[in-house]
Amino acid sequence: MKKILALALAICMIACMFTGCAKKKETLTIYTWEGMFPQEVLDAFTEETGIEINYAVFDTDETMLAKLQAAKGGDYDLVIADDYIIETAIAEGLVQKLDKKKIENFGNINSVYQGQFYDPADEYTVPYGAGVQTIVYNPENVNIDITGYADLWDPSLEDSVGIISNYRVINGMALKVMGESYNIEDTAKIAEAGKKLQELAPNIRLIKDDNLQDDLLSGEINAAVMYTSQVTMAMLENPNLKVVFPKEGIGFGIMAGFIPSKAPNADAAHKFLDYLLQPEVAAQCFEWLGYYCTTAPADELIHEEFRGFLTLPAEFKAEDMEMIGNVSADALAAHDLAFTEFKSLCE
Repeated sequence: MKKILALALAICMIACMFTGCAKKKETLTIYTWEGMFPQEVLDAFTEETGIEINYAVFDTDETMLAKLQAAKGGDYDLVIADDYIIETAIAEGLVQKLDKKKIENFGNINSVYQGQFYDPADEYTVPYGAGVQTIVYNPENVNIDITGYADLWDPSLEDSVGIISNYRVINGMALKVMGESYNIEDTAKIAEAGKKLQELAPNIRLIKDDNLQDDLLSGEINAAVMYTSQVTMAMLENPNLKVVFPKEGIGFGIMAGFIPSKAPNADAAHKFLDYLLQPEVAAQCFEWLGYYCTTAPADELIHEEFRGFLTLPAEFKAEDMEMIGNVSADALAAHDLAFTEFKSLCE
């Protein structure tokens, strides 16, 4: 009898393998930019929970939104993207509210990064990194003391400035020089900022998003407007570079994680967000990522070599910072035209 039962069980198991009734491994599908986590952090999560990670990559926030719209809030379990695009995703019903009972470490979030325009009640998102638009220059090759955006127009910087290619940031730079908001709706003012930007064209040598810090370190450019992560890498390589938080005002941005409205495995996404908010894990992530740490208890765990670059400077005040938010279609079209005309003069 025992032999018959054993044979029957073996046949049943083989049948399950071929019919797909064998238990599948639990998977978490993360959709974000490339290189957002150190591999050892992802591996440790899988080892701890048994949940395997499927890492999907997008190039721009707009690409992410289009995919999420096409999937009607499905396909992905966790998305990490920029603040302004998250506001749109929430407004379109593509994001579900967090179950904070499943995120025991939610209280570890630095309050500076909460209550922001894209999620004012902190119902949908967990911040994962922040940054400011920063000027960095090599004082050995620059003959002026740069204190703000306006100094980048100085004739002595001809053909020696590099800038990132985010057009809202760069157009906003001209708006700030004019004393205006990044988020102004007046299309005439945006066009005026475009004309102001055209005057900067002779000084521009490079417009690129990737690894702009390498061009500053090599001497290809002498000054740059860069992302926080690029500033971190540049300063670690050459501490003699000068970092400038523009006197006209500081542009501030936050990346955050959210769970799509029809995520196949929302429970795994909650577990991963809770895992990221562990101080030790967060410190690992931000040392890798190079952006400002958004998990308060992790600040003191970040290595001293990095801490000054990865924590928001104490002298920053909320009134000195402005986030780049969504604007109307007309304003966006004016921005696009202004930046297109500017780039054509830089080629």
